[in-house]
Amino acid sequence: MNGELSNGLARLATSGNHIVNTNTGAPIILRGVNRSGLEYSAPDQQGFLSGASISRAEIQIIVTEWGCNIIRLPFNQDIVLRGRLGRSGEDYQAALDQVIYWASMFGAYTLLDLQWLDADRVYGGNRNFVAPLPNAESIELWSLLAARYKDEPAVLYDIFTEPHDRLPDDPFPLTAPDGTTYPADQRPVTVSEWQPWARRLTNAIRAASPAAIVFVAGTNWGYDLRGLPMDLANIVYSSHVYADKSPDWPDAFGNLSRNVPVFLGEFGGQDTPEA
Repeated sequence: MNGELSNGLARLATSGNHIVNTNTGAPIILRGVNRSGLEYSAPDQQGFLSGASISRAEIQIIVTEWGCNIIRLPFNQDIVLRGRLGRSGEDYQAALDQVIYWASMFGAYTLLDLQWLDADRVYGGNRNFVAPLPNAESIELWSLLAARYKDEPAVLYDIFTEPHDRLPDDPFPLTAPDGTTYPADQRPVTVSEWQPWARRLTNAIRAASPAAIVFVAGTNWGYDLRGLPMDLANIVYSSHVYADKSPDWPDAFGNLSRNVPVFLGEFGGQDTPEA
């Protein structure tokens, strides 16, 4: 790609605790929505986008009518690398291209969000589908996508959606970036396990796309950013804030926002007001 997917959108960078337009230096606040579907939907006869019911008309509404300047697009590592149900990984990557193009055409950035690692488990039921940590193929994945989109300012990278303690139904062991495996009975995922992964995946992207904006979530399902600031440029730290998390917002992510950009990648409350 040589910028044709970005429709002239400016490249972004970080400066202090702001995200800025590199053409003007002006701060930009990214506000948008998450558009799920590609991480789990099987392709239909028309392909991956049709299978996930994603259309140009929907993207236009999200950007022009809802006023979004960013769309978070969860995707599946396994399908990028190997395809699914007779459709190739290149077919899936072309589907990502199409969403990026539609979004930028109307004026929005696309945040590629690594959400699912495997395509083997059929969606549905009371099961967990988000792995606690990345795996060795995550390095290959981000190297591939960063090379594909290195000249596309419209593409931003959310390297792993929600690091979390290993649950009983997590099918894979916890692995470190060097390929070693933590003890089979280890369940906690702290910043000690997550930060080396965050650094390794960021460096994999930067090897192909040095100016890329990288979003790094916290531990505890993305919520807790303590211990994460890294000596790397153009990093945005992403917190996922829900009603069941502790009320310790200043320590979890608020204090950090004084010095570096903090993005609320997900948030949610309850359907009834609290007393």
